[in-house]
This record gives sequence, C-alpha cells and structure tokens, in this order.
Amino acid sequence: MIPGGGQPNMQQLLQQAQKMQQDLARAQQELAATEVDGQAGGGLVRATVTGSGELRGLVIDPRAVDPEDTETLADLIVAAVQAANDNAQQLQQAKLGPLAQGMGGLPGLGF
Repeated sequence: MIPGGGQPNMQQLLQQAQKMQQDLARAQQELAATEVDGQAGGGLVRATVTGSGELRGLVIDPRAVDPEDTETLADLIVAAVQAANDNAQQLQQAKLGPLAQGMGGLPGLGF
C-alpha cells in the first residue's frame, strides 16, 4: 500500500525494476570475473574459484604428494575447493544481498 492511499506511479515502478535488473546483471558479471582462493593443509593445497563458483585453478605443493597416502591429498583438495566456494558465497552475499533487499522496497508491489 502507498501511504495516503494513492495509486503507485507505474512508470516509476518500472524504472526502479529495470534499474535493479541492470544492477543485478552488473553484479553477476563482476562475480563471474572476480576470483577468490581457498586453502587447506596450511597452504599445501590452494583452489581458486570465481565469485560465481567456477573452479579456475588448483595448486598442489609437492610436499602434499605422498604416493602412499593419496586419500589425504584428496581430502586436502576437497577442503581447499570447499573453502574457496565458501569465500565465493560470501562474495555473492556481499554483492547481491543489497540488491535483493532493494527489491523488497518497491512501493505498491506488496513485497
């Protein structure tokens, strides 16, 4: 509802929605271009992902490679990728969170 009981200005609402859509698309492009890292084993394994979660790189320190214990290496890789993805999710929340909150502020749409 609009304070005072008037009708919402549809042109203004449309402009606000279009701006938010443009801002969201821009933020998503920035996320896809931004890289974040995660590491495990004190830095023995490092993973790089984009802000949108695409795995871009994996660096394994030779000291982490033990032919007799490949399970530990696999665990370190999984942990590094998960840490990088956690960082990507935090970045997503920082970039997209304010935009999502703005969508709830459109007067007259009942959000």
